Amino acid sequence: MNYLSKNELTHLRNTPNLVVTDDGLFELPEKVLQFGTGVLLRGLPDYLIDKANRQGIFNGRIVVVKSTDSGDSTAFDEQDGLYTLCVRGVELGQNIEENIICSAISRVLSAKSQWQGVLDCAKNPELQIIISNTTEVGIQLVQDNISETPPTSFPGKLLAFLYARFKAFGGTKESGFVIVPTELISDNGSKLESIVIELAHRNGLESDFLDWLESANHFCNSLVDRIVPGKPDNNVYQAITQELGYKDKLLTISEVFSLWAIEGDAHVKQILSFAQADEGVFIEPDINLFRELKLRLLNGTHTLSCGLAYLAGFDTVIGSMQNEDMAAYISNLMLAELGLAIPYPMDEKRPQRFGMQVIDRFRNPHLNHQWLSITLNYSSKMKMRNIATLLNYYEIFACVPEYFSLGFAAYLYFMKPVAKESFVYFGERNGKPYPIQDQKAEYFYSKWQQNTPAQLVETVLQDKNLWDTDLTLLPGFAQSVTENLENMLENGVKPTLEAFFLRNTVQTVEVNEML
Repeated sequence: MNYLSKNELTHLRNTPNLVVTDDGLFELPEKVLQFGTGVLLRGLPDYLIDKANRQGIFNGRIVVVKSTDSGDSTAFDEQDGLYTLCVRGVELGQNIEENIICSAISRVLSAKSQWQGVLDCAKNPELQIIISNTTEVGIQLVQDNISETPPTSFPGKLLAFLYARFKAFGGTKESGFVIVPTELISDNGSKLESIVIELAHRNGLESDFLDWLESANHFCNSLVDRIVPGKPDNNVYQAITQELGYKDKLLTISEVFSLWAIEGDAHVKQILSFAQADEGVFIEPDINLFRELKLRLLNGTHTLSCGLAYLAGFDTVIGSMQNEDMAAYISNLMLAELGLAIPYPMDEKRPQRFGMQVIDRFRNPHLNHQWLSITLNYSSKMKMRNIATLLNYYEIFACVPEYFSLGFAAYLYFMKPVAKESFVYFGERNGKPYPIQDQKAEYFYSKWQQNTPAQLVETVLQDKNLWDTDLTLLPGFAQSVTENLENMLENGVKPTLEAFFLRNTVQTVEVNEML
C-alpha cells in the first residue's frame, strides 16, 4: 500500500466516500502565506480554502512557513502537500463520515533553514493573505531584530516579511495584506498589530513603512472553533487506511462543526473570497456575538456540567450524553437557562441554533473528551464563563436558575479536598482520589475544614475576591445551592440528579420539545 501523493490520485478517483482533488488545482497560484503547520490549520482554514478551490471560488494555494524547530515537515514534501481530512461527528442528529484529500498547500518552507525563500514570497503580487496559528505563546512582544535569519519571534518574522513586501512594491496601498491570526486569545488581530508596530519602532524602521503598515494592511480579529484532535490512534488509523486504500502520514481527524468568525469590512470580505464556500465562515464588523455564544453556551455548559457529570460517575462527555438524565441536564441547562440570559444583545434564535449545534458536538462518538480535563482551573472558568450569565438571568427572570444551581453545587462538592500530597490536593469519587487542579484548591481545603455545607455555601458565594460580587444577594440562590449540595453529600450525586428531574419534569418536557 502506497503513501498519498500526486501520483496516487489517479488510482483513487473511484474510491467510495473519498473526495479526490482535481489535477488542475495544483496549478493555482499561491495567494496565502501561513505561519504554522498544526492540525487546527489543516482542519479548518486550509480545508476551507481547499473547499473553495474545488468550487472554483478562491483559486489560490497556501505556502506554509514552519515557524519553530519542533516537528518535521518532510511528510508534506513526500506527499506533495496533500493530506486527508476525515470529518467525523453528528449533525442534526445524523452521523457524518466524510474523507477529503486536501490540496490547498503548495509547499512548506522552514523559517530556520529557508528564511530567504520565505522573504522571496513577498515579491509575489498575487499573495494577499497571511494566516497564523503559532499557539497563544506566539503572539507576545519580545525584543527582536528583524535582520536576523530568521527573527526569533512570530511577530518579528511577520514584521520582517511585511518590510520585505514594502520594499518589493514601493509601499503601494494595493500591496498590503489581510492578516488573520487564529491563535486562541481575545482580540488576536489587534494584539498582533500592536506588537508588530512596536517592533517596527524598536527596529528603527522608516516612517513611510510605518504609514504603509498601518494604512495598507488589515489585521483582523478572528475566532476559530473546531475540534481537530489530529492523527487518530493506531487502531482507528489502520481501519481508515484499509478503507481508503493508501497510507497518509498527515491524516487528520476533525469534528463536523466548524466556525471561523473574522472581523472585517467589505475589502476584507472581497480578499477572503473563500468564505463564500462554507456557511461556517463569517466576516462581520463585530465578532463579539460569536465569542459570547461560544463562551456562554459551549464553555459555560462544560464548566457547569463537568463536576456534576464526573461525580455522578461519567468520565467522558459522550458517556454523559448516552445517559438520559445527564443528557437532559446538559440540554436544559444550555437552552432553558444559559441561552436565555447571555449578557450580549442578539436575536433570541441565535442561542437556540448555536445550542443545538453544541449538543450535536457533545454527542460525537468519535471524540473522547474527558470531564476531568475540563475541571482544570475550575474556579476561574466558573467566574469567567458563567457569573455574568447568572447575574443577567436574575435581571431578566428574578428567580433561581435551577440547573445552574445544581451545577454550581456540584462544583462546590468537586472542590472538596480530602487529601493533600506535596502541593496537590485530591477529592474523592467512589472511594478513589482525583486531582483538584485549581489555584483555589488550598482555599477550598480550608473552607471545607472550617464550615458546615450551609456555611460553606454562604462563605463562598459572598466572597467578592472569587466573583467580584456578592452572590448571596441573589434571592434564593444560596438556599437552592445549599439544598442541592446537602442532597449530594447525603444521598450521592447521581441519585440527587435523578431526584432533581422528578421535581422538574414539566420544564424538562417543554425544553426537550425544542430538541
